[in-house]
Amino acid sequence: MANELCIVLDFGGQYNQLIARRVRECGVYCEIMRYDTPLETIAELNPRGVIFTGGPNSVYDMTSPHIAKEYFDLGIPTLGICYGCQLMAYTLGGQVESCERSEYGKIRITHNGESLLFGGVPAENDVWMSHTDFVSRLPDGFRVTAQSADCPCAAFEDPARKLYAVQFHPEVTHSVYGKDVLRHFLLDVCGFSRDWVMDDFIAQTVAELRAQIGDKKVILGLSGGVDSSVAAALLSRAVGRQLTCVFVDQGLMRKDEGDFVESTFTKMFDMNFVRVNAQKEFLTALRGVTDPEQKRDIIGNEFYRAFWDKIREDGAEGFFAQGTIYPDRIESGKGSKSGAGSTDVIKTHHNQREMPADIKASIAGIIEPLRDLFKDEVRAIGEKLGIPHELVWRQPFPGPGLGVRIIGEITEEKIRILQEADAVFRDEIEKSGIAPELSQYFAVLPDVRTVGVMGDHRTYEHLIAIRAITTDDFMTADWARIPYEVLARVSNRLCNEVDHVNRVVYDITSKPPGTVEWE
Repeated sequence: MANELCIVLDFGGQYNQLIARRVRECGVYCEIMRYDTPLETIAELNPRGVIFTGGPNSVYDMTSPHIAKEYFDLGIPTLGICYGCQLMAYTLGGQVESCERSEYGKIRITHNGESLLFGGVPAENDVWMSHTDFVSRLPDGFRVTAQSADCPCAAFEDPARKLYAVQFHPEVTHSVYGKDVLRHFLLDVCGFSRDWVMDDFIAQTVAELRAQIGDKKVILGLSGGVDSSVAAALLSRAVGRQLTCVFVDQGLMRKDEGDFVESTFTKMFDMNFVRVNAQKEFLTALRGVTDPEQKRDIIGNEFYRAFWDKIREDGAEGFFAQGTIYPDRIESGKGSKSGAGSTDVIKTHHNQREMPADIKASIAGIIEPLRDLFKDEVRAIGEKLGIPHELVWRQPFPGPGLGVRIIGEITEEKIRILQEADAVFRDEIEKSGIAPELSQYFAVLPDVRTVGVMGDHRTYEHLIAIRAITTDDFMTADWARIPYEVLARVSNRLCNEVDHVNRVVYDITSKPPGTVEWE
């Protein structure tokens, strides 16, 4: 893509992907790169702006991420956030100290009205802070533009050098005017022209796919999720029946979901559709396994074994395609498309598997048309391609499916119980009219049985946990306050309609300290 580039340099912050998403929302293309990306590489990429992320470290710890002072000689407009703010000050000769009183959560700051970053922002406004160090003395050439009761340098800048810093996190929704601050940096300081447009992406990607594929065939590994579905739609528009979608139904999808996926793709798109029913093989591979990471690994391996077998069966040289998106590559340690380093592995994604040697030798290459997009951008592409709303905006679903919502060993009976329970819960939420208020809701089958009484008889059956959250970014989340009468109907139906269930609990854990999924 020939878009203007913003680089987000990652110093270990938990919100690095969120920063990049906020930048993209402003119509600016960006990539996340490691803090130790060579300066020569950054200069060659010629970014119009750079953002330093936060991080959990202290700038005085020599083992923590740092950046060479020579970076600031490149003349690139730069915004430092939290740790990035402190690092900018420290590297240029300022002083950073431990706070007498740390700032966590919502804090009120006051700005002096002199900074481009705060144009149109009320002089007093609430931001999200998370720091135990602070900048106590600025480097030469800098001036303070905002402060809080306990942080004298909540924002500072050297406008002549286009260097800006904020101690707070403008990327999170708790910073009320945070997106305005980012937009002012990108547009008013850096001068981006906002050339990251989804319609342009579709047209350019389809043209590139046609040129790359030519008259060869393409096999797409279709999981039935949003990402692979949108990738399939793009490829279908580009090459039509040269595309074969291999849908592996591993038996771990939600109730009737496999049939829904098959019906959608065979009716809507000009492609070849192959469904592989592989529940027996998956259950055999998962027998006796209880560790969640081991389950993820097995499910991913089995998924791709089916795809590789289809390629071997097909025999013809062609391309292999998959719905990899940008967070998959970041979290699996694949780095940016520019090759400028890689990130630490957070977790191995199901679509980031090593390809067997014989497959590598038999295919023309790998196609990942969504590899530079975030999930919200993928959904936007899906809508523009005409994919049904219920598929584009379906409930988020983990790659391993119900395999990580069944705690402990996965069995055919447990799958059936959870599919029925999850269908009942989702049905009641949708009937109640509160579904649009919730970001995600689903059922979990813990490896727990409890004593109950049903029909004057003692029972010893499964417990079902239900989970519903609200969030803007999935980096943090709050448990949803579902009305008691809805919870009562859900509990009543689960205990009466789902065999082997006699107890229901509601998960009221926020993120943090919990996560959205249980495993």
